[in-house]
Amino acid sequence: MSQVQQSKSLYIQVLVAIAAGIVLGHFWPQIAVAMEPFGTGFVKLVKMMIAPIIFITVVVGIGKLTDTTAVGRIGLKAIVYFEILTTFAMMIGLTVGHFIAPGRGLNIDPATLDKSRVATYANASHSVADFLLNIIPDSIVGAFAKGDILPVLFFSLLFGIGLAGMGERGRNVVHFLDEAGAALFRVIGMIMRVAPLGAFGAMSFTIGRYGIGTLAQLGFLMACFYLTCVLFIFIVLALVLRVTGLRLWPLLRYLREEFFIVLGTSSSEAALPSLMAKLERLGCDRPLVGLVVPLGYAFNLDGTSIYFTMAIVFIAQALNIDLSVWDYVIIMGVLLLTSKGAAAITGGGFITLAATLATLNGKVPVTGIVLVLAIDRFMSEARAITNLFGNSVATVFVAWWEGALDVEHAKRVLAGEG
Repeated sequence: MSQVQQSKSLYIQVLVAIAAGIVLGHFWPQIAVAMEPFGTGFVKLVKMMIAPIIFITVVVGIGKLTDTTAVGRIGLKAIVYFEILTTFAMMIGLTVGHFIAPGRGLNIDPATLDKSRVATYANASHSVADFLLNIIPDSIVGAFAKGDILPVLFFSLLFGIGLAGMGERGRNVVHFLDEAGAALFRVIGMIMRVAPLGAFGAMSFTIGRYGIGTLAQLGFLMACFYLTCVLFIFIVLALVLRVTGLRLWPLLRYLREEFFIVLGTSSSEAALPSLMAKLERLGCDRPLVGLVVPLGYAFNLDGTSIYFTMAIVFIAQALNIDLSVWDYVIIMGVLLLTSKGAAAITGGGFITLAATLATLNGKVPVTGIVLVLAIDRFMSEARAITNLFGNSVATVFVAWWEGALDVEHAKRVLAGEG
């Protein structure tokens, strides 16, 4: 079977598995909840591979560079792009939330909110300084053991630059790691074969545990959020792609397997290794992919940025609290800092929401985040898919900006000819 046929077969299998999970979760919820280990196991299998693949990709890529200053230049371009796009995403979320007003009319009394359900998030905090210090691992082994992306990336950058500076003596190590990387991607190929089972288990558990009825609860907010993410992809990201000479739909079709994996597991990390391989195949330089994609998973969360601002505006509207223009400015300013630290922290999204609400001087109670707890699990799919595609477009754009993208080759690959 050809690679294209295998790819098509995989995404059909994942799609069927998701549908089967929804059916099982709705009609036999007790059995469906017991399927959770399949989803959890698949995500753990993929996460097991993320740290070594980032290490190999970055080290080999930088080790082959003759000009190591390119690393700093690429990183700076990526950060500039991330800041612009995530700021724009937050502004879109605020605008849609303000004018569509999904929370207006709920008339919820703040005194009735269950504080115990959000105590963990409300009492937790993380500063920008903590986030920056956590990039430096306590030990090299610890960075790989925890599987946190940024500490692994930080060490990989240093090690790659060190190898590049050794000249010919470092070539043997680079060659060895290059061969090891090929073996790692073969392992990823093996893991992807059980992606349908993982998607089935995760979706079965979600529907069985929370019920399809949860989708109707606060459904207007969900509909607004999903629609906003779709518009962001088909308008904003499509325009960014057009600048590079590529088109949106072929890239969406090219990454369809990754989208369905994310849809089934609600985890963009589950698709990270295969996404990096596909972007390399598309024509983006390997060191650039190894640097921009992991950075994007921490700094370029377009879907999450939209969610944060929409959720805050929704909470205020539901509690009949009017936010001023100055409040919106504060929300944007705080989120531009705190959202960067949310990626690698369990429950980081709610911690960020709590921290942002706390900066409004008690105007909106932190306990208001309880209003979005019930549907957060269902909104995570849209967040993860938007984040994934946002990082894909970011990598293509930075590669084009750097002059490291063969546009004609990319067009052939997207057309199924490469």
